[in-house]
Amino acid sequence: MIPRLKSLYEKDIIPKLMQKFEHKNKHQVAKIQKVILNMGLGEDASDAKKLKTCLDDMGLITGQKPVVTNFKKSISNFKTRKGSKAGVKVTLRSKKMYEFLDRLVNIALPRIKDFRGLKQSSIDKSGNYSFGVKEHIIFPEVNFEKVEKIRGLDITIVTTSSKKEETLELLKEFNFPIITKKGN
Repeated sequence: MIPRLKSLYEKDIIPKLMQKFEHKNKHQVAKIQKVILNMGLGEDASDAKKLKTCLDDMGLITGQKPVVTNFKKSISNFKTRKGSKAGVKVTLRSKKMYEFLDRLVNIALPRIKDFRGLKQSSIDKSGNYSFGVKEHIIFPEVNFEKVEKIRGLDITIVTTSSKKEETLELLKEFNFPIITKKGN
């Protein structure tokens, strides 16, 4: 079964973006390649029990088994040792990516307290969009009663676009609540 957002992209979004940016071929239109989720553990990385709960929570949120990341360098100011655990990460592609984006935009982001929208300045020069979520419990898959500590997530949406304007329009078409600056 094709995810709802993928069929929306193929039927509605591609023709709109082709017309707006005057592309002659549908393959020139920007598309989302992958979504990367990262959860840093901080001081809890050395505790195996807390690491397992983070792995379980991230697995519930994404529907995919996360990978434990390690530090590449030892930095004394941050009290990190090379090879020690830093956090957990998941890279989503194809069907799982579209299903996650659908849940993120329509269910999770509206559940954030005092949410006013995402900043458009978070698009980098490569056309990727990155933002952070302060509470991982906004996802309905996570059982709030079993959570020991509320953690933050970093979400990066990697696109094929090389222009900020195309990435912004693509995300707006996917119904991302991106606020545009008024005035200046």
